Amino acid sequence: MIKVQKKIALILSGCGHRDGSEIAEAVSLMISLGQAGADFFCFAPDMNITPIDHLTGEPLTNGEKRNLLQESARIARGQVKDLTELKVSDFDGLAIAGGRGAATHLSNWSSAGAKATVLPEIKRIITEFYEAEKPIGAVCIAPTLLACVLGKKRITLTVGTDSEAVAEVQKTGAQHVPCPADDFITDRDHKIITTPAYMGPAKPFEIFKGISGLANELVEMS
Repeated sequence: MIKVQKKIALILSGCGHRDGSEIAEAVSLMISLGQAGADFFCFAPDMNITPIDHLTGEPLTNGEKRNLLQESARIARGQVKDLTELKVSDFDGLAIAGGRGAATHLSNWSSAGAKATVLPEIKRIITEFYEAEKPIGAVCIAPTLLACVLGKKRITLTVGTDSEAVAEVQKTGAQHVPCPADDFITDRDHKIITTPAYMGPAKPFEIFKGISGLANELVEMS
């Protein structure tokens, strides 16, 4: 019997933890999905942002804009497509990398919390994967996207142990489970897998372990 390789759509939101995808988390997802026997295909929004200086943590003041699709290509080695091209029927599962981009560009969670508005394409993609009963994995702050879109379904997820983030997640209707960086939480009823990664202090090997567990679970469910 020929084993069919699973195909996972991987959503990025730029390059760099302050204004895009957290690089270690995104790369850990890529490595772990491959180790689990899946092929991944990257997608990102085609939109311009004011970038953050990663040394100072402050927005650049020279008027420079950067494009999230182009920035994501830095991580994806150029192999990334516009979110609008993502067709759920082409994939077995969905993974969303963490980083502040997920909470500032894929949604406005960082300023609005539980009242956040999710980018329409992201809402479409999450909803379609959920309705197709295909598994969804989200890392770090990215589970808040699932909370915003699917919270009323009473999904279970984790954003670690940050009390403020946990409180906002619970306001969406989602159920929260505390979790360390090197572990993950699975909601088998809704096919949701989440891991906190850098939501709190963590070492790279710890976030890799948590993401690796998530990736294995995601591929197994696909």
